[in-house]
Amino acid sequence: MNYRMVVFVLGRIFLVEAAMLLLPMVCSAIYGEWYMLPAFLLPAVILLLLGLAASLRTPKNTTIYARDGLAIVALVWVLMSAFGALPFVISGEIPAFADAFFEMVSGFTTTGSTILNDVEALSHGALFWRSFSHWVGGMGVLVFAMAVLPMTDGRAMHLMRAEVPGPTCGKLSSKLSDSAKILYSIYFAMTALEVVLLCAGGMSLYDSLIHSFGTAGTGGFSNRALSIGAYQNPYFEWVIGIFMLLFGVNFNLYYFILMRHFREAFGSEELRAYLGIVLFSTVTIAANILSMAGSVGEAVRTAFFQVSSIITTTGYGTTDFNLWPTYSRILLLLLMFVGGCAGSTAGGLKISRVIIFFKAARQDLNKMLHTHAVTAIRFEGKPLDEKTLQGVHNYFNVYMLLIMLSTVLVSLDGFDLTTTFTAVITCLNNVGPGMEIVGPMGNFSQFSAPVKYLLSFDMLAGRLELYPMLAMFAPRLWRRRRTMR
Repeated sequence: MNYRMVVFVLGRIFLVEAAMLLLPMVCSAIYGEWYMLPAFLLPAVILLLLGLAASLRTPKNTTIYARDGLAIVALVWVLMSAFGALPFVISGEIPAFADAFFEMVSGFTTTGSTILNDVEALSHGALFWRSFSHWVGGMGVLVFAMAVLPMTDGRAMHLMRAEVPGPTCGKLSSKLSDSAKILYSIYFAMTALEVVLLCAGGMSLYDSLIHSFGTAGTGGFSNRALSIGAYQNPYFEWVIGIFMLLFGVNFNLYYFILMRHFREAFGSEELRAYLGIVLFSTVTIAANILSMAGSVGEAVRTAFFQVSSIITTTGYGTTDFNLWPTYSRILLLLLMFVGGCAGSTAGGLKISRVIIFFKAARQDLNKMLHTHAVTAIRFEGKPLDEKTLQGVHNYFNVYMLLIMLSTVLVSLDGFDLTTTFTAVITCLNNVGPGMEIVGPMGNFSQFSAPVKYLLSFDMLAGRLELYPMLAMFAPRLWRRRRTMR
C-alpha cells in the first residue's frame, strides 16, 4: 500500500470539507444564529490544520493502487461523517455523538434516515449542513474533490471504481478530472433548474435549496417534519417527483444527450427497464389506493411521487404509506431493493444488476433445457464477460449475507420484525424510511447506540457498493506489499 498517497488524498479531502463548512456558517449568519458559528468554525479549523499537514508535500510516488483506492474511499467517508457530526455535538443540537454520526452518515450516503424527533427545532445552519451533505455525497465525495482540486490521474480510476455505484465504471473523458467536472456540471445545472422551478411555484429560496439538495442526491432530508406533505402543494409534488426520477438515471446518458448521441442515450436497456418499472408501479399502486384518495388524479400523483421517491431511494414523503393496502406496501418494499440506475445518485441493487440477474437465470434455465446450446448474456447490446457476471453474483451473495447478519444483530434491540428488517433494508439500500416505527412518519431515535453505529456501517456499505467498507476489516488491505493493483 502507498501509505503516503493515502494520507495525501485524505489531507486534500479534509481541506475540501473545511471549505464546505463555510457555507452553513454563512447561512447561520444570514439568519442571525451567531451561536452556531463556533460549532462550524472549530471543526473547520481542525480539518484545515490536518489537511495542510497531510497534503503540503506531494509524495514522490503518486500512484494509487487498487487497495489504496479501497482504503481511501472507506476512510474518507467515515472521517468526513465523523468530522461533519461535530457541529451538531458542539452546538448541542444533537448532543450524543452516536446520533450525530448516524445523521451525518445518513446525509453523506444520501440515505435520509434520521434520529430527529423534531427536525424543525434545528437551526437553519444545521439543517442546511445536513441537506448539503446530500448534494456532495450524491455524486461522490472523491468525484467532487477531483472536480474542484488538481488531483493526479495516476491510477485514480481505482477511486472512482470504489466510489461510483454500479457493476462497471467508465470515463467520459480521457482524464478523470475532466470526467468529474463534466458530471458535476450536469449535476449542478439540474439542481439549479429545480431550485428555480420550486421558487417559481412559491417555495422560499431556503426551502428550495434544502429540497433540491435532497432531490439531487436522492437523499430526502427535509426541513419540515411532514416532509413534502407539509406543503400540500401538487405543483411541488410533481416538480420534485419528476426530478427524483431524473436523478435516478445514469448521468452518462445526459452527457450523451448533450453530445447529441441520442441513439446511445434513449436506446439504453437499463433506462427502458427503469421507466417501465416506474410506470407499472405507479399505475397499479394508484389503482390499489384509489379508494383512499379523493380522485383519480390525486391517486396517480400520490402513487407516482412515492414510487419515484422509493425507487430512487430518496425517501421524501407526502403521505404515510404504512396505512396503504398490503399490495402497495409490498411493491414499495421490492422497489427499495431494486433502486435506480447505475451511475446515478440513487442507491439499491441498481437496475442494471437486476436485469443481469434475470438474464443469468434465464440462461441457466435454457442450459438445463438445451444442454448443448451456447448462449451469451448481452446487456446494452454488448456481451458480458465472465468476470462481470461473476462480480454481479458475488455482490448479490455478499449483499444478502450482510442483510441477514445485520438483521440478526439489530433484532437484539427487541423491536418487531417489520421494523427490524426494514430498518436494515432501508439503510443498506440508502432509501431513508422503512416501515412501522421507522416508517415515513417515524425515525430511528429509539435504537440503541451500538445499533445506530451498525446501521451507519450498513449505510456506508450500501453507498460504497459493499467492498470498501468490508475491506477495512481485512488485514491484507493494510500490508505494505504492493502486489494488488
